[in-house]
Amino acid sequence: MESQIPNNVIGAVSSVLAKHYYSHSKLNNLFMESGAPGDAPEGNCETKCRSWLIRCNEEQDFDALEVLELLISEFMNIESYDESDISKEQTRIKESLLRNQLSYNEHSQILKSGSSPASKSLSDSIKNGDLASIEVEFDRTISQLDQDPQSAITASSSIIEAVCKTYIETFSLEMPSKQNIVPLWRTVQQDLGLNFDANLGDDQRKILQGIASIIDGVGAYRTHIGSAHGRGIEPPTISIPEARLAVNASHTLVVFILERWQEVK
Repeated sequence: MESQIPNNVIGAVSSVLAKHYYSHSKLNNLFMESGAPGDAPEGNCETKCRSWLIRCNEEQDFDALEVLELLISEFMNIESYDESDISKEQTRIKESLLRNQLSYNEHSQILKSGSSPASKSLSDSIKNGDLASIEVEFDRTISQLDQDPQSAITASSSIIEAVCKTYIETFSLEMPSKQNIVPLWRTVQQDLGLNFDANLGDDQRKILQGIASIIDGVGAYRTHIGSAHGRGIEPPTISIPEARLAVNASHTLVVFILERWQEVK
């Protein structure tokens, strides 16, 4: 199940929470308030945390990562100075998440690096043309930029793919055999009727070619430096402004697709 908590994250979080709270009653309240299932397990504080997190993974149709997000939010938001015990333990949790292509951002969210954000709620927002909800997704993506620009690029590419896939499924179009960003966009473009107009000539051609270049560029970024395909030992680097340009271009493109979608359909 995609929402399961990786084993090394369970180990790190259990150790940190047990050390920080060091109270069965506080831990019991914390886990119950966070939505962890069942009664408090037996054992010392660390064993209790570990057993409860494992139980979250074992529950059917249960979002264990959502519980983890709530569990660690108070501790992760404690202001700490470098080299303090709190800072070291916060870093320990973040590093355990990163080893599993997960990240913790300033909004107390655990994000899956490289995964598509096309959740049911976002898919519904796309279908309904709910730009406000999609803006929230881009806000989350932008919040990753300073700490992890590669993941931000991957997420922005995933949002474009989500919009295109939702459009294709909504209007029962033929899904391209390769479901990456360029062929998905070509299918959507053809159905939206974004073709050259003789009256606009070179002007529209330049804009449409620019859109195609943006999509191709974002997709290439994702392949070469994004988090979705693994980064290798020495992955290419990208500056924050360069990553921000790609994310903002993706945002503009998604808004254009949705507005055009509503206008045409």
